[in-house]
Parts: sequence; structure tokens; C-alpha cells
Amino acid sequence: MLSARERELLIELWDRLTPAAEHIGSEALLRMFTTFPKTKTYFAHLDLSARSEHLRSIGKRIVEAIAEGTRHIGTAQFTANLSYLSRFHAYQLRIHPTNFKLFNHCMLVTLACYLGEDFSPRAHAATDKYLSAYAAVLAEKFR
Repeated sequence: MLSARERELLIELWDRLTPAAEHIGSEALLRMFTTFPKTKTYFAHLDLSARSEHLRSIGKRIVEAIAEGTRHIGTAQFTANLSYLSRFHAYQLRIHPTNFKLFNHCMLVTLACYLGEDFSPRAHAATDKYLSAYAAVLAEKFR
């Protein structure tokens, strides 16, 4: 899946992004909710306006979970650590797995805007592969 160099690159990248987790996560969510309005149905009870507390809080948790996952890519612990999130998204939130792909796209756009030239083609490709693997694990329990 990911080479050793890609894993290192992802750990470096997400360590750098973690201090801005709230900003990056909320922007990616806002992009998703704006571009794909049907994704809001899972969060109808929350304030999803720009810079809302709900959006910032959820966005921060997402980015921190993604960043933590980079440390366990390619190990059994990667899947084990995401098991709770997979069950939570499938059974409690009932989020359809297609939405993970939509979010991944919005996250890539957000990262490109946030990092600019620092988001190299190599970093983009590694991040895309990683987010796809992450989404696949999250979607496991939905089936």
C-alpha cells in the first residue's frame, strides 16, 4: 500500500498539521457540507455554520484521529484503533461510506489550500492513498 518513505512523509505532514487541526478539520467539513449538501443529513441537529463550535470540535477530532492513524499505517493496530470509529459511524451515526470518499476529497482540497507549494505531488498522492485506506477501515462495519 504505502512505501516506507510515504509513511514517513505522512507522519511528518500530519504532525505539522495537528496544531491547526481545528481550522483544517472544520474547513474540510464546511467544504463537504457546502459542496455535497446531502451529507448534512447526519448532522441536522448541529450548528454547521462557518466557525461554529460544533464544526470546529468535530473537525479537530477528525484531524487528530487521522494524524494518530499515520503512526500505525500497515499494522494490525491501525485497524484495531479504528474499530471503535468504524462501529460508531456505522451503527450510531449511520453514515454511508460514500461520504468518507467525499470528505477525503474535501480534505485534499483543504490541504492544498492550506499548505500551498508544500503539498507536493508526492505528499498529495501519499495522503490520497492513506485517506482511502482510512475510509476503507471506517466503512468495514457498515457492510
